[in-house]
Amino acid sequence: MQLHLAVVLLCATAGLFAIAGAEDPYRFFDWNVTFGDIYPLGVRQTGILINGQFPGPDIHSVTNDNLIINVHNSLNEPFLISWSGIQQRRNSYEDGVYGTTCPIPPGKNFTYILQVKDQIGSFFYFPSLAFHKASGGFGGIRILSRPRIPVPFPDPAGDYTVLVGDWYKSNHTNLKARLDRGKKLPFPDGILINGRGPGGASFNVEQGKTYRLRISNVGLQNSLNFRIQNHRLTLVEVEGTHTLQTTYSSIDLHLGQSCSVLFKADQPAKDYYIAVSTRFTSRVLTSTAILRYSNSAGPVSGPPPGGPTIQIDWSLNQARSIRTNLTASGPRPNPQGSYHYGLINTTRTIRLANSAGQVNGKQRYAVNSVSFVPADTPLKLADYFKIGGIFRVGSISDNPYGGKIYLDTSVMQADYRAFIEIVFQNNENIVQSWHLDGYSFFVVGMDGGQWTTASRRGYNLRDAVSRCTTQVYPKSWTAIYVALDNVGMWNLRSEFWARQYLGQQFYLRVYTTSTSLRDEYPIPKNALLCGRASGRHTRPL
Repeated sequence: MQLHLAVVLLCATAGLFAIAGAEDPYRFFDWNVTFGDIYPLGVRQTGILINGQFPGPDIHSVTNDNLIINVHNSLNEPFLISWSGIQQRRNSYEDGVYGTTCPIPPGKNFTYILQVKDQIGSFFYFPSLAFHKASGGFGGIRILSRPRIPVPFPDPAGDYTVLVGDWYKSNHTNLKARLDRGKKLPFPDGILINGRGPGGASFNVEQGKTYRLRISNVGLQNSLNFRIQNHRLTLVEVEGTHTLQTTYSSIDLHLGQSCSVLFKADQPAKDYYIAVSTRFTSRVLTSTAILRYSNSAGPVSGPPPGGPTIQIDWSLNQARSIRTNLTASGPRPNPQGSYHYGLINTTRTIRLANSAGQVNGKQRYAVNSVSFVPADTPLKLADYFKIGGIFRVGSISDNPYGGKIYLDTSVMQADYRAFIEIVFQNNENIVQSWHLDGYSFFVVGMDGGQWTTASRRGYNLRDAVSRCTTQVYPKSWTAIYVALDNVGMWNLRSEFWARQYLGQQFYLRVYTTSTSLRDEYPIPKNALLCGRASGRHTRPL
């Protein structure tokens, strides 16, 4: 009997080890979020620091890793972090925007439990509430391929995160107050590269070696152009998709976008400018960093290299040239081109038009005439607890109707596993940038003028790039295809942050009647509860 019991225990223990061994790795992070003095443009400002750093620390991970990120809010106001491009498969509760997640109260902490499921690539995180993004709190995210999955280029000698963005000398509290009064934001004061102003950041290279830069536009309102003096940039990845390796003299990055480029340190050994400048603005802001060869013979000289300024066709043609590398592996060993999106019939077309105007004498921005106002309770929690009166499904139309802007907590219903077309119509004179949480979508077409059904004849149905943020040029349209395979409440928003703050966003409720864990995870045990969800219970431990 004792021998039999010993064998059973041994088998059970072996089974536990087998389960544990099969589980994806865990990476633990402990972050303290504080206010602190920063001087990015030479004047003292109040910045948001993570573990004393501005920008915050990079997150390094590998496909399918579990990320356990304990965030201590040491600010004097509620705080949330969102993870731009991380798809939160079946788990929109962890998305870190107010429609899904209660804010972390001052002096409290919350542990995000994320999995970078079936993802690779370059992304970033940022604070999503109260215009905090204007004070920092952002950082890079990189997801490496698993060791056995081939990458379509040799390992670079170095791999750098480059966070670029326009910046104000005013604190976020002043900018937020201006928006709350119904005013527009002024033109930014400068551009930061990794949290520093002109000449403040530097990158060290060795002659003859190749390097990777993971570049993200974490700014508030401007598209940016990135270039390196006397060096060419080879695009290799865009927001989790390996691209055809096209070489450019410079790269446009629109708000919220990320990409990876390779460059070879093949020039005479000295220092070179890295230049970043605003696009499509009458006044051009430029900032620089330094590319420093290890055997440099001298400092930078002459003016920084010039780039495109207001030319839209240049940017449009570059955007159209960004294609998926169909033969490269993605997060899994099967080629990226094995999913033939162009052969799938769409079941629904959603047309979204942005607009700007006044509501009750204050500046507002809208999608299909609806200017989003946050509810008193996160929408995902209201959905889970079946709390009525928080939002109304169908409160935003599938098509623009041209009416006056009005306020509502706009939520659009969509069916799980539907394959849909979304057309962004931009009738304004500025570049728009749109982001969809929870998904990567195929950018199948973009052009000037009004979209019509005839526009589909020009779609790229073979190797369009798959990404999570896309631009729409002035007086133009952009069309995307998206497979709605991720149940949840997902934010679709403008990345022009004042527009997002003043209503240019809504939530896409991807819904199924199924309660299976294969379709959606239950509410996290540690979920914060607020608003009308306060006092309820998540689920038993």
